[in-house]
Amino acid sequence: MSQFFQIHPDNPQLRLIKQAVQIIHQGGIVALPTDSCYALVCHLDDKDAVTRLRRIRGVDEKHHLTLLCRDLSEIAQYAKVDNRQFRMLKAATPGAYTFILEATKEVPRRLSHPSRKTIGLRVPENPITHALLEELKQPLLGTTLILPDEDEPLTDPQLVRVRLEKQIDLVIDGGACSLIPTTVIDMTQEVPELIRQGRGDAALFGL
Repeated sequence: MSQFFQIHPDNPQLRLIKQAVQIIHQGGIVALPTDSCYALVCHLDDKDAVTRLRRIRGVDEKHHLTLLCRDLSEIAQYAKVDNRQFRMLKAATPGAYTFILEATKEVPRRLSHPSRKTIGLRVPENPITHALLEELKQPLLGTTLILPDEDEPLTDPQLVRVRLEKQIDLVIDGGACSLIPTTVIDMTQEVPELIRQGRGDAALFGL
């Protein structure tokens, strides 16, 4: 059975943030709010947790999982970013964007796309997620909380609890989120490519 924390959306309680981080360190899968949809997250380096996360989400290793990062400097640790890309990322972060970039050697091979060696990264603008990342002091690995054979993400934490309480370890209730996922921008080529239009304004990238 999963635990259920009600965390203030603007002023997250540090005591609960610390407990959530402990659950993540112990291999837990957590549902948390972001600036787009709710997401499922786990520890970057926990192979078993990553396998569980993919199974719950119903995706294989070809599906890009996303690193949720604290800031641009953390993105640069896990992805190869040149000056041109950095300027564009700076204009769009934090925010509701996921960027596809070439992975560095810091990213475990099993987490990057098996043929392209790319990884999805984002810097979410959500106080709860940011507080977790600050306490954890490294990225979280995550994916939009869309269940297998469904088209819409789960955005109500009470419904997340009902649907997933036997499969995940913690549901963080930070209020309802948007139904609209992040905008996905592939930045691996000279000209950025719009992969999915979501909450983020693609015009920032000339798209």
